[in-house]
Amino acid sequence: MAEGILRSKITGLNIEVDSAGTSAYHIGESPDSRAVLAARRHNVNIAPLQGRQFTSADFDNFDLIYAMDKSNLTNILALARTAEDKAKVRLILNEIDPKSDGEVPDPYFGGATGFEDVYNLLDRATDKILERIKDGK
Repeated sequence: MAEGILRSKITGLNIEVDSAGTSAYHIGESPDSRAVLAARRHNVNIAPLQGRQFTSADFDNFDLIYAMDKSNLTNILALARTAEDKAKVRLILNEIDPKSDGEVPDPYFGGATGFEDVYNLLDRATDKILERIKDGK
C-alpha cells in the first residue's frame, strides 16, 4: 500500500517509487484484495502492483529505503554492503514520530479495520516522506 499511496502523491515530481518484500513468498503476486479495496476507497489504485523480493541492488537504485517493521529492517540491513547502504534504511513510521521505532501492524490480524488502519498510518507517513523530498532532506 505504501508504494501506491506515495505514487499517488508524487505526480509531477521526478521520483521513482517501488516496493519489495524481504522474503520470496509473494513474488509476482498482486496485492491482497483487502488492501486493494482499502486503497480504492481513497482513490489509490494498487491492483496492478506485483510482489518482488528486495535485493542488494536496491541499495544502488534508491536513495531511501523504508521498512515496515523491525523484522524487515533487520532483513534489509543484512543485505547492506556498506555503511552508506545502511544509512539509506529507516522504519517508515519514524517519519511520523522520529525515533519511535514504531512498526506498521500486520493488517491480516487487524480484524475488519486492519487494512484501513494500515492505510491511514501509511498515508500519514507518506505525507511526511513527501515533505522530506520537497524540502530536499
